[in-house]
Amino acid sequence: MNKTSKTAFFAYVICCACISLLCSMPVLAQKSDSIYYSSRAKKVNRTPTIKANIQSYKPSYNAGLGYLPYNNSLLNAKGSIKQDKILSVSKVYPNPVDDQVNVTLKLDREGVVSIKIIDLLGNEVITLANERMVSGEQTKSFTIPNKLNSGIYFLRIVCGAETIVKRISVI
Repeated sequence: MNKTSKTAFFAYVICCACISLLCSMPVLAQKSDSIYYSSRAKKVNRTPTIKANIQSYKPSYNAGLGYLPYNNSLLNAKGSIKQDKILSVSKVYPNPVDDQVNVTLKLDREGVVSIKIIDLLGNEVITLANERMVSGEQTKSFTIPNKLNSGIYFLRIVCGAETIVKRISVI
């Protein structure tokens, strides 16, 4: 072997030895995360309790209906759930709306119905109706004012405690 190859081989051995030595040494000034967190973890010996007189919620199960709601007064004598819906909206047309919108709704009993147009942020834009309506199926037509910009709006129909929201597009 000549002198250059001996020097290169010697440098290669020294580099390998240094790299293996440096790789096996731990990095200074750093702690392992698992050691840090395990020493500071709190141990909870007891579970928290509520010191109030509150009835806990345990849903009852009926084989035919599945899990029943919390308020069992919704059940009738046959064990099925009563439908106390006063309001049902079957159609809002045409959609997209240009200048007039038609709403077909059904009331099970007489009540005050409020129909409003709401923007995407939930702000009331226009009240179309706030009147007492008789029971039965009815179709109401409302003209859309020109001040309403084109875009997406919601039609909120309220009767008593029931609220139905339908999406409409105004062009």
